[in-house]
Amino acid sequence: MTLRILLDTHVALWAITNDARLDENARNLLTSQATEVWVSVATIWEISIKHGLARGNMPISGAEALAYFQESGYRILPISPEHAVVVETLQPIHSDPFDRILVAQALSEPLRLVTHDEMVARYSDTILRI
Repeated sequence: MTLRILLDTHVALWAITNDARLDENARNLLTSQATEVWVSVATIWEISIKHGLARGNMPISGAEALAYFQESGYRILPISPEHAVVVETLQPIHSDPFDRILVAQALSEPLRLVTHDEMVARYSDTILRI
């Protein structure tokens, strides 16, 4: 059975930059033949915005991130109107709009969102916190 996961922005960036915060279990999950890895357009958008504003926490551009995701065989998840509608049904646990759309996408597809953010993980027991 295939495990379908959606990476949050931090996890996606850690994969790109080979960050030590991505532990061995998470790396194995991302490279397993039994895992289908998805990255949201929202993640690419967030990286592009923050990199374009020269924020220090975005070490690569949106174009570089997209190229990496495509080369790695990650699937790109567009934002649908249905995803946008699910956002308003979410509890006000987290106010970051990028995190909220990722949660909405994961819940409505369904995909298992992989995050390091404790607040995001509170939305559902289907969210994988690494």
